[in-house]
Amino acid sequence: MTQNIQPPKAKKVLKTLSVHDDERRDDYFWLNDRENQDVIDYLNAENDYFDAVTSKYRDFENSLFEEMKARIKEDDESVPYKYNGYWYIVKYEVGKDYPIYLRKKDTLDNPDELLFDCNVMAEGHDYFKLVGLSVSPDNTMIAFGLDTVGRRNYTLQIKSLITDEIFLDAIENTTGSATWANDNKTLFYTVKDEKTLRSDKVFKHKLGSSSSKDTLVFHEEDDTFGVAVYKSKSKKYLIIACYSTLTNEYFTLNADTPDGDFSVFQERVRGLEYSISHYGDQFYIVTNADGAVNFKLMKTPENDTKFNHWTEVIPHRDLVLLEDIDIFKDFLVISERTNGLNQIRIKRWDNTEDYYLPFDNETYTAYTSTNVDFDTVILRYGYNSMTTPSSSIDFNMVTKEKTILKEQEVLDPTFDKDNYTSERVWATADDGTKVPISMVYKKGIKKDGTNPVLLYAYGSYGHTIDPYFSSLRLSLMNRGFIYAIAHVRGGEYLGRMWYEGGKLLQKKNTFTDFIACSKFLIAQNYTSSHHLYALGGSAGGLLIGAVINEAPELYNGVIAAVPFVDVLTTMLDDSIPLTTGEYDEWGNPNDKTYYEYMKSYSPYDNVKKQDYPHILITTGLHDSQVQYWEPAKWVAKLRDYKTDNNKLLMKTNMKAGHGGASGRFESLKEDAEEYAFLLDLENINV
Repeated sequence: MTQNIQPPKAKKVLKTLSVHDDERRDDYFWLNDRENQDVIDYLNAENDYFDAVTSKYRDFENSLFEEMKARIKEDDESVPYKYNGYWYIVKYEVGKDYPIYLRKKDTLDNPDELLFDCNVMAEGHDYFKLVGLSVSPDNTMIAFGLDTVGRRNYTLQIKSLITDEIFLDAIENTTGSATWANDNKTLFYTVKDEKTLRSDKVFKHKLGSSSSKDTLVFHEEDDTFGVAVYKSKSKKYLIIACYSTLTNEYFTLNADTPDGDFSVFQERVRGLEYSISHYGDQFYIVTNADGAVNFKLMKTPENDTKFNHWTEVIPHRDLVLLEDIDIFKDFLVISERTNGLNQIRIKRWDNTEDYYLPFDNETYTAYTSTNVDFDTVILRYGYNSMTTPSSSIDFNMVTKEKTILKEQEVLDPTFDKDNYTSERVWATADDGTKVPISMVYKKGIKKDGTNPVLLYAYGSYGHTIDPYFSSLRLSLMNRGFIYAIAHVRGGEYLGRMWYEGGKLLQKKNTFTDFIACSKFLIAQNYTSSHHLYALGGSAGGLLIGAVINEAPELYNGVIAAVPFVDVLTTMLDDSIPLTTGEYDEWGNPNDKTYYEYMKSYSPYDNVKKQDYPHILITTGLHDSQVQYWEPAKWVAKLRDYKTDNNKLLMKTNMKAGHGGASGRFESLKEDAEEYAFLLDLENINV
């Protein structure tokens, strides 16, 4: 019986951490050493315990996996897009985990040219990820990045598309992305610091030469910034981007002269955010300059790029967030967000037309997608909602005709989108702020407090979780679950101020918003505390950790995936990947004000002797974003403190990192594990 299976008990080794005359006791600091066999043994013991406790519903879990897998079209392929004379396609084959990259010259009737078969390349690897495909302007070479560990540390290589030869000169510790100069022989790429994994250097590689002779082009010495390099859509400029949470800086170089020097576009000014797009003899700039909290669009001559030359094109609007732009020869396409909903605005450069694409759903997701062709009147965009599978659509910006190129197939004969309904409701936070919740469920549910609800949120970095369709969720909804997304502060769902209101010294708004949403769903009889579940990952795992410390009684169970929970210890260690770049999001705890605020909500530091809900925690041994030891320490401390007999499970993927398993079906197994955990708590096993 499950109750007779004893969980692992991590040994205690006292370490006292002292900062600002404050001492914190950490009995599990020793878990911060993946080379220590005792650490590996403990993680394996937790995995064994997980397997033992969940064995009673293993058959159900496997059937969930097969059910979710069966809805996915295995022999699938992407909608082709044309770039520089070739059509590019990604396809999947039956029974295979990884994509196959192809191209066709001129027309789709021509034979396939195989670029990469990732199924072959992944053989012998527990984890495999191919990224950053970059084709040379003459279409004869392709650069790509490989990660076979899961730590997002890529080996950069080059392949000849004439001979299929992969050059032996591999470049380690890169971001996996690279861009070609217009001479077809010069490649620019970014390198990561081996320890912190911060992308901090740009190098220049000459085809045919040893990478040991590569030239350092740029070194970002400020450890709160990262760096990237890419080419403008117009193909005229190579661009180095320096970025932090609050500040941007760019450098440009004519792509015809790769041995020249990059010129600064506009020197960094703390708090000045901007991004640049080239068109004609101008650069267009999305920026928060002059207090434009929701951003505005400006332009400047390409030869006079300093701030004093910037002029306004689209002014700042208090109720409209300007998210991005797409540049075409005759059209400017603007991606906006109003009252949480995506808007796509199309404007002729000569100002003879200016209109919005029509969307009439209550809650949906719409976005511009792959638009690499500059000289076209076709805009490709994507659309889906919580009830409608995703579609890829070509829109003729002249005739206003749209063509649905592909709608996601759900291979389930019982699926009918009209059997489900979605709605957006608004909870009221403690400070009176209205917090939106997007929901989807099968029609016919009654608001009698008995419905199981899975409430998801992220709430950090201004990253907005839009209401989107997922065929996997059908396995929950068809069994009576309501799925809900809480659009808490810390994202940008309701504009930039929505983000500002959930970061730094206002971070707790993210957590109290989620609690308010939970209480609303209970008060409105969508569910009760016996049937409410919470889910969050990474920074969303921090949210889950903070919430169950403060309001554990609201939930029957929670899932925290790769959770960021040991906030103070991590943010005080600038040798850990990504720490210094996070100061603008969480604050720098070397400052006592931020230290005390972080300490007041850090999940690990605030574990209490109290009852907790059922908890499932997942992590990856090679996680580069949130180190495995954070959830491991958290579980160990929870085991020591919690006063209930509820389940506390941790599953460590010993062969992967932050994103979990790499294969499309292997990752489904992780989804099935999570769903089985929830459904078992509801005593649903069919």
